[in-house]
Amino acid sequence: MFGLPIIDIVVIIGYFLVIIFIGMWSMRHIKNQEDYFLAGRRFGKLVQTFAAFGQGTSVDTAVGVSMSTYTNGASGIWMSLLMIFATPMYWLTSPWFRRLRLLTMGDFFEERYGSKRMAALYSIVGTVGMMAAIAIAFTAMSKTIVAITPKDVDQFTQEERIEYQRAIELEKLESIDYATLSAVERSKLVDLQLENPRKIFSHIPETALIWFICLVVIIYAAAGGLEAAFLTDLLQGMFIIFLSLLMLPFAWGKINTMFGGHNIKDALEIIHHRLPESFIDITGSPTAIDFTWYYIAALTLMSVIGVVIAPNMLVATGSAKDEFTARVGFTTGNFMKRFCTVLWGLFGLAAIVLYSQTVHNPDFVWGYATRDLLGPLNMGLVGLMIACLMAALMSTADCLMITASSLLTHNIYRPFIIGKSERHYVLMGRISGALVVLGGALIATQFDSLFVIMKFAWEIYIVVTASFWLGMKWRRANRKAAWASMIATLLVFSLGQMLVPAFFPSLRTNPDFLKMTHPDPLTRIYTAHEMDVEERQRQIEKWEELDMQGKAISQKPMPINVGEKFTKIEKLPQKPIYWTQGIKKDKDGNKYGCGFISPELVLIDKLGFDLTKNPFALNETLRILIRTIFPFAVLFLVAFFTKPDDKKRLDRFYAKMKTPALIDHEEDAKELALSYENPHRYDHIKLFPNSNWELYKWDKEDTVGFLLSVVVLIAIIGMLYVAVAIGG
Repeated sequence: MFGLPIIDIVVIIGYFLVIIFIGMWSMRHIKNQEDYFLAGRRFGKLVQTFAAFGQGTSVDTAVGVSMSTYTNGASGIWMSLLMIFATPMYWLTSPWFRRLRLLTMGDFFEERYGSKRMAALYSIVGTVGMMAAIAIAFTAMSKTIVAITPKDVDQFTQEERIEYQRAIELEKLESIDYATLSAVERSKLVDLQLENPRKIFSHIPETALIWFICLVVIIYAAAGGLEAAFLTDLLQGMFIIFLSLLMLPFAWGKINTMFGGHNIKDALEIIHHRLPESFIDITGSPTAIDFTWYYIAALTLMSVIGVVIAPNMLVATGSAKDEFTARVGFTTGNFMKRFCTVLWGLFGLAAIVLYSQTVHNPDFVWGYATRDLLGPLNMGLVGLMIACLMAALMSTADCLMITASSLLTHNIYRPFIIGKSERHYVLMGRISGALVVLGGALIATQFDSLFVIMKFAWEIYIVVTASFWLGMKWRRANRKAAWASMIATLLVFSLGQMLVPAFFPSLRTNPDFLKMTHPDPLTRIYTAHEMDVEERQRQIEKWEELDMQGKAISQKPMPINVGEKFTKIEKLPQKPIYWTQGIKKDKDGNKYGCGFISPELVLIDKLGFDLTKNPFALNETLRILIRTIFPFAVLFLVAFFTKPDDKKRLDRFYAKMKTPALIDHEEDAKELALSYENPHRYDHIKLFPNSNWELYKWDKEDTVGFLLSVVVLIAIIGMLYVAVAIGG
């Protein structure tokens, strides 16, 4: 059935039954909005840890990191690992959300700036962000399961056969040194790259699979609320860790079998000796398409600033019973993810050795490897892997669904529909949550690239980052400045990039907006590894084939041996400058820009800077830096020329943020009342007592926890360096 043995089907069905049962069981505890959206703030360290791990770790992280590493080499690990530099900050910021004592992140904007409309705007931005994150998970899961359940060639439809042949032709052309291609072959290569034909077709349609998983998530998460989501995260987090550990031993074992190794150290040495030198450069080879060191640095800056403002941050930490639990759970859960990220990256490197000549679409590498490594055992491990992938997806989707539904219900629906019962608002939370998951599934069906959706999700929160950070730490940040920052950023970088092509569709076909990068060839000297030698031999064979046909247009490549220095000229692929989903061709062969436009890059180009000469990663770095800095610059500028907000409201807000949150609700309320009566009660902890900056001195818990987090950070990166460097 669906190309899977019965034992795999049984494992998958059993998993779904358990998940649905948890949702129905949790439903009995829900009496009000706090029970549904924050599980009564009663979770301890274990559940908080796996909740943070589960909602931050989805199928897209395992599949996405492996995909990126498979494409870019070791530097591709940074697609997810770049967030490790933000993780020690979680030790410091997690108490913020517990001290807010609010139901949603939207409430922060209402309380800090005194604006329900601002809370509503944040709720819309946050909901789109949650839907995008759900879409990423759906896309990664569907592509992987498609690769696990492929049709045989003789089962293809006529249309699938034609597309398959074009994919084979594309693979053949891409495997040949570009310099040896004829003019006709070069033109054909460009056309096929724009078309990007599929090679793998599944027994299970991608769209049908997405909608099925969507339905299951809605059933158990809408029924049981955050308690169901967090309890399934506990189960699913264990599945995800198992998923992370499952593939590597089999991959290393196959490498040892193929190349004569005997243990893990041998497998790592074989990987190091076989991979090209540029593929084991962790900091980013100059030939890496996406992850150069400067792009990694820009993404790190954006992630450190933006991740804190995501709506699920308050859910993950605000549901803890106290501040210390919030700190330990969220920081530990995220470090667990960073550790697993290293394992996924190491698997990606192993996959290059095993499948570089077989799998040319990196989106399918995890699924292909699952079938190749686990399928022959016929022990239900393929079914277990599918269950793990679905667990990873649903552990994220359920939390994001509850988070977004709380925003829509509490900050948009309730202010307009007042005076209803708690049961009514919980019902609306369930309905809005279902709509969020459906929206995520719809977004997933509109994108054909996992990485494109990821970049879209990373950048959504720039609209509100400055208003949050400066609102939390700078008294001069006022309502007018916050509105100016949010609206300007929204118009320029969110609505602008979507609406401009909609109102001016001719831009999509205007030659000035179809510019591609034409980076100069890069000349590098490498030490030859085994795959370099094999690649050079294929180039020689291709040259000899063309020479026999009288078509050779370059000098014959010279053989190289392992350990020799050789010069390699890298022709980086051309990439579209302005369009997020690239440039494609219509049925008449006319090129058009696809997706959203990047207004900041248009501006830079119009100012006279030639972006066509830049590597794609450099253009992306410029775009990210502009988007990150812009909202802060606007808020600072407007705040200096407008009056501060009401002092009483500011005193009340910052008095609360300096008052530790206690486990006992009655005692916590008493302490909070004392702070409201005397807003200057904790002014002695301010780092700059007479300034507008609300920066607080660290206590022993702050210092020790942060330093331990830095030690763990260094240890994880060190583990990555050691594992990749073995054999060097």
